[in-house]
Amino acid sequence: MTSTLPPPTQMQRWLVLLFVSIAMFGNYYVYDSLGPVVDLMRSDLGFSYQQIGWLSTAYNVAALLMLLIGGVIIDRFGTKIAITVFALVCLAAAALTAATPHYETILAGRFLLGVGAEPLIVAATTVLAKWFRGRELSFAFGLNLSISRLGSASADWSTGFASPLYTNWQDPLWLATGVAAVAVTGAVLYWLMEQRAEGRVDLGPSATTDKLEWRELYRFSASYWYIVALCVVFYSTVFPFRSFAIDYFQQAHGLTRETAGMLSSLLPFAAIFATPLFGLLVDRVGKRSLFMAVGSLAMLPLYLAVTYLPPGPGVVLPFTGGDAVPLTLLVVIVTLGLVFSLIPAVMWPSVAYIVEQRRLGSAYALMTFCQQIGWAIVPIVVGSLNDWASAGPENPAGYAPGMWFYTALASLGLVFSFLLWRTERGPGGHGLETITTKTGMPTPG
Repeated sequence: MTSTLPPPTQMQRWLVLLFVSIAMFGNYYVYDSLGPVVDLMRSDLGFSYQQIGWLSTAYNVAALLMLLIGGVIIDRFGTKIAITVFALVCLAAAALTAATPHYETILAGRFLLGVGAEPLIVAATTVLAKWFRGRELSFAFGLNLSISRLGSASADWSTGFASPLYTNWQDPLWLATGVAAVAVTGAVLYWLMEQRAEGRVDLGPSATTDKLEWRELYRFSASYWYIVALCVVFYSTVFPFRSFAIDYFQQAHGLTRETAGMLSSLLPFAAIFATPLFGLLVDRVGKRSLFMAVGSLAMLPLYLAVTYLPPGPGVVLPFTGGDAVPLTLLVVIVTLGLVFSLIPAVMWPSVAYIVEQRRLGSAYALMTFCQQIGWAIVPIVVGSLNDWASAGPENPAGYAPGMWFYTALASLGLVFSFLLWRTERGPGGHGLETITTKTGMPTPG
């Protein structure tokens, strides 16, 4: 039956985007708050690289377990309740991580963060897919990612604006707990917004996400699985690298913590501006699978470039006290930031073109579930490689095996994106290579 309710107004849609993005900002800040204190945990608490890798893996293991039932929870209680509850879990996780110097407690805090953070992302992603349609979809996804990446960049910038806190490992994590409280505020505001909209506007066939139905997985197309595979290798490459990036810049390239934090922030900072622009671009020119292939190709040489290319002249970044960054390192990080903008801006909304709306919750939950498997394994592997090669300021070459591992993953991303492009150019395509009209229907491009 056709709905007689009016669609959401433009004001309602953008308020939803704002509130959900505030929740995502806090979520990303809390996750990335661990990166700037890696060296302090190693010096103050005696943690090894492998132990720090396990802190990331604990997050992913919890996310894997929760994604099995997260769709059911969202389906049972609705997105407005789910986002708020998961944001509260993230707040509790941030506080637990900062509470004591005991490794087991910190590990439990990161595990609890995985319980709340990834299901929150699935719910938020599905909300955007239902409130935004047609030519606004990729732009809305891009803006949401931009605000989320601002949370990541802010965690890196905290080495500057909150530098007095970095006399120990604990105070920066208490700051992250305060930011998590801001995320809860955004989630509550979204709850109130959806509560007012229910029964008054048309939110599509369902205002909640559907649960993950394993018996229906065979019904997803090859294009969907290529996107899932690209998602796995892309995030398994970029996110673990970011987890070690500030420590790596300090130990392998001799940068101060403040400069290393500013340099690391360029990756999400580039995404803040470039992601919505890429979203606008693909909404208007199509070629989505081609853009994903181009991004994968651009990422392929970056990890080896940062390892083996000569440093080049030094460039002084703002707010770093005059500490110079090697030009090669700067170019690599900015390029990776653009790739970090392009692929997600195209990849996540592309699923909405391939999968029918009633199954979007299952599709996004499954995609995120697979993402977490790769993301859980890589930090342990890279941490073990760093320990095995005795990586550190006395042996910067010890970081090279990990960089080769990242490069191998990036090469797999290029393979999967090429297979997607080849499939979408053929008769079995789903419109990823076409332009989208305002009503959401693809037109030849």
